Amino acid sequence: MTYWRRANPNREQNPGDLFTHQGIGRGTVKALHASGAKVVAVTCDNSDLVSLAKECPGIEPVCVDLGDWEATEKALGGIGPVDLLVNNAGVALMQPFIESTKEIFDRSFNVNVRAIVQVSQMVAKGMIKRGVAGSIVNISSMVAHVTYPGLATYSSTKGALTMLTKAMALELGPHKIRVNSVNPTVVLTDMGKKVTEDAEFARKLKERHPLRKFAEVEDVVNSILFLLSNHSASTTGSGILVDAGYLAS
Repeated sequence: MTYWRRANPNREQNPGDLFTHQGIGRGTVKALHASGAKVVAVTCDNSDLVSLAKECPGIEPVCVDLGDWEATEKALGGIGPVDLLVNNAGVALMQPFIESTKEIFDRSFNVNVRAIVQVSQMVAKGMIKRGVAGSIVNISSMVAHVTYPGLATYSSTKGALTMLTKAMALELGPHKIRVNSVNPTVVLTDMGKKVTEDAEFARKLKERHPLRKFAEVEDVVNSILFLLSNHSASTTGSGILVDAGYLAS
């Protein structure tokens, strides 16, 4: 994940923003860093932070496991101020429903849902205290609406995130804080490649998409940038599907 400390190009304030930086998060950080934003990047893999810092000089790296509530509080409690937040940390731990374990269930919900609650609370409290309008973007998935074998727990976390996004939008709206989600189909990041390791399954899945393609990282990044910007000033509690038309079929 990443915090920013400089303004989005469409803003006059000096915000901070939060992202994960692998795959979609990394692409988002690079796009925003290129626009002049100052970023705090957060992940549990220090080697990723080192390589990202080389690509984006000036970012502030923070290494912490966001699934650990106490460690996250310690690592991020003093970071700020933040006006824009992207919650992109996530794990996709595949297990058949009948074999689902407590460990996989707890880890999935701790990272994919609970961490978003915790970090968003930190950021929103700061926004409210400073009286600034802000934007929070939660990275969800089209499997919040449709699932596949082996994704019972992962899909459940994304379904929970859909309602969490709406609840946050409802409660934070009076403070001029917008909350939305981006719901992509498979994106061929390291996580996405795990889902499509079966070549035949991947072929059939791609053919189910009207555009006959999976999403590119930049497709998702562009939707994130839209929701962060003032171009989406009247959009909250919504989700942008970046699914190549899958849910239309």
